[in-house]
Amino acid sequence: MSEPLHTTVPDDLVNAAVRASETLGKDVADVPLVAIAEEAGVSRSTLLRRVGGSRRTLDEAVRASGVDPGGRPPVRERAIGAAARLISDQGLASATLDAVASSAGCSVHSLYAAFGGRDELLLAVFERYSPILDLEAALARTGEDLGARVHGIYRLIGAGLSREPRVAPAMLADVFARPDGPAAGILARHVFPRMLAGLGGWLAEEVSAGRIRDLPVPLLMQQLIGPIAVHAMLRPALRSVPGAAFPDPEETCAVFADAFLRAAATPPESRVQE
Repeated sequence: MSEPLHTTVPDDLVNAAVRASETLGKDVADVPLVAIAEEAGVSRSTLLRRVGGSRRTLDEAVRASGVDPGGRPPVRERAIGAAARLISDQGLASATLDAVASSAGCSVHSLYAAFGGRDELLLAVFERYSPILDLEAALARTGEDLGARVHGIYRLIGAGLSREPRVAPAMLADVFARPDGPAAGILARHVFPRMLAGLGGWLAEEVSAGRIRDLPVPLLMQQLIGPIAVHAMLRPALRSVPGAAFPDPEETCAVFADAFLRAAATPPESRVQE
């Protein structure tokens, strides 16, 4: 007869897995089978036979008992998180593949397999921890007037540049310090073209509709993003400076948004009627 499709894992093995997890201070999924077998008083081969030959079956049985077996996230997720912490704490130069692999608990070879190289890893980190995805999603929405959209953009950028880990400010700082460095290359090859297509495309539409002054789109982008980007990078460093009491982040974004609208928006009476 063929083996049954589903194997019932004995309670004594489930309990042994939980005890071994508590003893070693690890998630059940990260406890070696040999340690679970030792806790259960059987050999590793006997343990595997009793759970149907699959470690996953044991983990699922532990989950069914009410205990989360845990387990490590995939290499890609661990690496992005590890690189983000390194960049935020020590700057972009600290995020070497060796350092990321050590922090993520994987090999450099695994990083190459997951990303293809350091630039691709840094791009993935920037995309995850910068406001670019939120900004693209906001620009895809319809029905907002100019003022509401500009205020929303400032809130998104302000929040995205201020949240921990502070990846985007660290990468921008590296661009300022090393215009020919890797961060500048990533921005030039991957990020700025997306910004030009998304944010720049929206600004061009507003110019065409007569709602924003007819100025070069790249300069309008800088005029829109520059003030809040610089503020978000400097605010933590200036927090303890006497006399440098900033408004709360929400009010700060509103001040910058209103300033952009006063500088770039056309008077309502001069706009083309739709």
